[in-house]
Amino acid sequence: MAHAKSEQRRGRWLMHAGFALAALMFGVLPEPVLADQAGVSYWVPGRFGSLAAVPTVPGWSMAEVYYHTTVGASGAAAAAREIEIARIPRTVNVNLNLNLNAQADLILLNPTYTFATPVLGGQLAIGVTGLFGRSSASIDGTLTAAVGPLFATRTGFLGDSITSVGDLYPQATLKWNAGVHNFMTYVTGDIPVGAYDRTRLANLGIGHAAIDGGGGYTYFNPATGHEFSAVAGFTYNFINKDRDYQSGIDFHIDWGASKFLSKQVFVGLVGYGYQQITDDFGAHPILGGFRSRVLGIGPQIGFLFPVGDMQGYLNLKGYGEFEAANRPSGWNTWLTFSISPMAPTSTVAPTRRIATK
Repeated sequence: MAHAKSEQRRGRWLMHAGFALAALMFGVLPEPVLADQAGVSYWVPGRFGSLAAVPTVPGWSMAEVYYHTTVGASGAAAAAREIEIARIPRTVNVNLNLNLNAQADLILLNPTYTFATPVLGGQLAIGVTGLFGRSSASIDGTLTAAVGPLFATRTGFLGDSITSVGDLYPQATLKWNAGVHNFMTYVTGDIPVGAYDRTRLANLGIGHAAIDGGGGYTYFNPATGHEFSAVAGFTYNFINKDRDYQSGIDFHIDWGASKFLSKQVFVGLVGYGYQQITDDFGAHPILGGFRSRVLGIGPQIGFLFPVGDMQGYLNLKGYGEFEAANRPSGWNTWLTFSISPMAPTSTVAPTRRIATK
């Protein structure tokens, strides 16, 4: 009997973890440079993680995320940015002897409401993410442009920074539970209202709308504390009318694996893969289809604690990137604090109760 009660308490804490993590699953961030047209996507890898598909406690939640990224690029990914801000015509030939460095420090706010009434047998949640922060970028090297026998060379350093607000990102999820197996589908997108200027090197908006959707799975065993999640999706980018440019369709997958060391602390790994699957339209011919790719992996740690009659949660995760193509790459970290409703202490099987309520 004592063992059964201990497992029930452990299950409740793990359920709290699922809800807290769900509050940050849609942290939507623009990178310091512009969309796929400069080698960076609307979709920011790492937005999903552990316990992504686990149903959660109904009611309001709020997640606050501090996000930092430092990236660099050379060759085509750097030249694409110089071509864009310099408005170099597509008929002009250019070389690619350039280097790009960029970083961003952003604060995201993500209020979410989870409905108690089932929708299609699952649990519906809707929310929106807004952000504020600083983005900076610089390019150095030599850009040579030529038309026939005539050419011009630009050598030196170009830097830019901006502190402002970004775009808005609505989102909705629908989740189902079947014992230790959990399933989800989601849809999100970009409303381009943030700070954006095609002539700037650094932006916090992306200058065009986008829609993204997909699905995911979580294996979650409260008795053992083991968990594995994976979420995959596709992004469709609308035309950037300021540039007459449209980024290709992107495929992405985020994953996380964790083990609870106690009812309050867990550790694990996170990772992602990102691949653009169709060409951009409107790029300079020297850039070709300009399909982007990157992989990332890193550690995570989480801590749960009560905040009055609510559930508090802290999570720190970080990624190191590799195998990048036509895209700035480097490292990024996410520090999240979320607050959400506490699951009833009398609940015997919280995951089942939430899924079927």
